[in-house]
Amino acid sequence: MDVADVITAAHAETGLNEIGDPAVFEGLDVLLRAYANEAKFTERGSQLAHRDLVKYMSNRLRIEDWLATHPELLERPIEKPLFVFGLPRTGTTLLINLLAADPARRAFLRWESQDPVPPPRTEELTAGPRWQKMQEQTEMSLKYMPEIAAIHYEDAHSPSECQFSMSYTYCAQVFESQADIPSYRHWLFHKADYLPAFRFQKRLLQLLQAETGGRWTLKNPWHPLFLDALKEVYPDAQLVMTHRDPADVLGSIGSLIENVRKVYSDDVDLEGIGVSFMETFALMIERQDAYRSKHGADAIFDVQYVDIVRDPIGECRKIYEHFGEPFTAEAQAAMDAYMDANPKGKHGKHAYSLERYGLTREAVHEAFADYIERYNIPVKREA
Repeated sequence: MDVADVITAAHAETGLNEIGDPAVFEGLDVLLRAYANEAKFTERGSQLAHRDLVKYMSNRLRIEDWLATHPELLERPIEKPLFVFGLPRTGTTLLINLLAADPARRAFLRWESQDPVPPPRTEELTAGPRWQKMQEQTEMSLKYMPEIAAIHYEDAHSPSECQFSMSYTYCAQVFESQADIPSYRHWLFHKADYLPAFRFQKRLLQLLQAETGGRWTLKNPWHPLFLDALKEVYPDAQLVMTHRDPADVLGSIGSLIENVRKVYSDDVDLEGIGVSFMETFALMIERQDAYRSKHGADAIFDVQYVDIVRDPIGECRKIYEHFGEPFTAEAQAAMDAYMDANPKGKHGKHAYSLERYGLTREAVHEAFADYIERYNIPVKREA
């Protein structure tokens, strides 16, 4: 499959032709070449991965068509969006779920990340055929892939990573999570222009907010890689970064990536996961440090994972206070209700081993010593 094949399949599915910014072709081409030469897909894995590429192009066509028909949506601002990010597995999911519980906020939901057109009415955010379809898929994954659900679970209406809005530009880390594709990883981290991805994301958010209100509150662990582009598209964005012992982060993300890649391949390089994510995390830390150097130490509000676990709603309150936002009784009640309904371990216990990915706690702490010290991150040493 090449770029033309993806476009032809998407046109056949939708009857639409307007793709929008042609920057989309670069990432798609790099990705398809990496799939062909590096991915080591099973036959089923290849079908799943390429099917997703067509799905993203089809949805992109639908999005551009809707916006062409409703151009007034592009005049509506995205005001002070809040972005939660950090190294993966650092508490961003709990934090975004609590923040999104606030009735005054609007999250990017799992179901609408996959089926965004037409924009939902308020009552459709947690009901309706598109929600139901995604919820059935979620329940199926609980049955057949419980280990992934224990690691990272999302209901159909849970806040999803906003990188899935960037998937429509084929400039998103999700593709590298599904397959070991070094050439795409190199392009994404070192050559890609992230501005087209964020510009398209903003267009999508403007579409999705057509019938629903609330301040956008978004999450993507990988945003440290491209904060300059994010801030250019959203000049008044509020930035929150979570921090956790990098040894625990690497063990946890290793387990998640291993289990995701097993869906697509029978040949998963465990030590390769350890090596590549050590490099990725070093780059993420370097780039967010550079952003702070350019914009000031307080350009990002920091939250520790241990504090999120100890007092999650208290940490949310601190975020509101930092940005001068009112922490209402309605927000408190909604967050309390979320915690009551979602006790720790609800979907199973996540067990993982750092050594499985060729790493040791001592070596990880040594590699990230400056990061640990600079952000005063509590760590657990070797026994």
